[in-house]
Amino acid sequence: MDAQTHNAIVSFIWSIADDCLRDVYVRGKYRDVILPMTVIRRLDAVLEDTKDDVLEMKKKLQAAGIVNQNEALCNAAKQAFCNSSEFRLKDLTARAKRQTLKADFAAYLGGFSPNVQEILQKFKFNVQIDTMTDADVLGAVIEKFVSPAINLSPYPVLDDVGGIRLPALDNHAMGVIFEELIRRFNEENNEEAGEHFTPRDVIELMADLIFQPIADKIRDATYSCYDGASGTGGMLTVSQDRLLSLAEKNGKSVSIHLFGQEINPETFAINRADMLLNGEGAENIAYGSTLSDDAFPSRQFDFMLSNPPYGKSWKTEAEKLGGKKDILDTRFRTSFANDVDFSMIPRVSDGQLLFLLNNVSKMKETTEMGSRIAEVHNGSSLFTGDAGQGESNARRYMIERDLVEAIIALPNNMFYNTGIGTFIWVLSNRKEIRRKGKIQLIDATNIKSPLRKNLGQKNCELTPKLREQIMKLYFDFEDNEASKIFDNSAFGYWKVTVLRPMLGADGKPVLDKKGKPTPDKDLTDTEQIPLDYPGGIDAFIKAEVLPYAPDAWVDRSKTQIGYEISFTKHFYKPVQLRELSEIVADIRALEKETEGLLDEVLGE
Repeated sequence: MDAQTHNAIVSFIWSIADDCLRDVYVRGKYRDVILPMTVIRRLDAVLEDTKDDVLEMKKKLQAAGIVNQNEALCNAAKQAFCNSSEFRLKDLTARAKRQTLKADFAAYLGGFSPNVQEILQKFKFNVQIDTMTDADVLGAVIEKFVSPAINLSPYPVLDDVGGIRLPALDNHAMGVIFEELIRRFNEENNEEAGEHFTPRDVIELMADLIFQPIADKIRDATYSCYDGASGTGGMLTVSQDRLLSLAEKNGKSVSIHLFGQEINPETFAINRADMLLNGEGAENIAYGSTLSDDAFPSRQFDFMLSNPPYGKSWKTEAEKLGGKKDILDTRFRTSFANDVDFSMIPRVSDGQLLFLLNNVSKMKETTEMGSRIAEVHNGSSLFTGDAGQGESNARRYMIERDLVEAIIALPNNMFYNTGIGTFIWVLSNRKEIRRKGKIQLIDATNIKSPLRKNLGQKNCELTPKLREQIMKLYFDFEDNEASKIFDNSAFGYWKVTVLRPMLGADGKPVLDKKGKPTPDKDLTDTEQIPLDYPGGIDAFIKAEVLPYAPDAWVDRSKTQIGYEISFTKHFYKPVQLRELSEIVADIRALEKETEGLLDEVLGE
């Protein structure tokens, strides 16, 4: 689908709201009608050509007294879903009386198979039918959606001489249209920064990072892909296309099963519908909170991609898990680093790292290829949390297990509803030899192409050539201006507590009952010592502390290990200061110019 066709369809659907709903709904509620009606029309268009076959099969089944008809009817429809009502959507446009139309439309919707009924329930569409009927706009809305001006069908519309008047709309293109509609609605409603879906160019890069490094390892096999914050399912479908394409290039025959979970009922419904249209296992898309109600607790996956909500409270989920302090879920609290109760639970104001830990818990440990993860985060996942706190412990858990392969800093304004900096984490439990014990940081903040027109806050994109440029940095695995290679330990540090003695009135240390110096709380301090500091803690204290405080000592019982990652530290480029002689010359030139102007004003 070219950009012109895409824009025409989106603009047409968007115009339906203004044409039909303006006096019935406030703008923020347009989506409650437009999104489910778009789904319904898409399903209807897919089923149109087999409608007569379904009705004929229904007659036969009824005549034979068969009650459980769903499977046979879906087979007749040649889809994973069907509609056994007597209507096609376009048949309803001739219903003039509003109550007749309402009854017929209800019968039409009731004719959908149970897997579609669940989708409609998540949209809570019955309420909208009543509202539109009362305002007498239901017929106008239906008529707009079946207009010959647009084609929401997977089949082309031909003209009188057999040429293509309107191109077919495949499932990928339909998914992009759904996402664009959601983007516009989010923009209208001023949604929070975390409430956004991932642009396709970013998903393409994530898919590159997941699949290209193991392209030569793909076998004739079945693979699984999972997204614990699946939204409308864009990451899953792009991943499917990428894996199938790579397999075909390498002469392999593969299949891929898609799994996802989504907490927002609206985007879940669109995701489910997309899977139905793809012929995939729609039941593998679960509804609910990944954090508090994991739908796949015992499953492991080959590939995992996510863009979890960031900067968003997970307090409700924490309460469902028993309260933050009492969470026992082994995804987030485990035995590690000689600590039987190693907590990786972050502050309740931001739960994005929990989604990454959820994915880590689902990595395959016994297969040749293991698992690969790509996940988008904002900067707080890199550095929020002090040593021993949940966020730092989460980083420690992943880094000390040598799972973090690379982190890529993306340009600002890459997303539709936020301009903040974002980063792609790439994890693997089967690192190639040269990457073992190391992490690659890639600064891609300046690798971007400006958009001719902003899409919300998104003002730039990653073209295929730019994605290739980023992938080259990844594959070259070299130190340069845009790529830095570090040992895992470079991101770790000891946080040590340094004590000084309390001094008595004769200026000597005050001793406790055991004859040891009593610490002066006002003089207590902490030091952050890199794990790779030569000689460790003792060498640091000797070189950096004792020369200035010879009576200081370390309280070993309070020493903790922390991890943080700073792109600014490693990629900061100081501004080149001008030479003093250049500055003086400029000042003198300005003085001469000012004197000339002053003489001219005074007439001298």
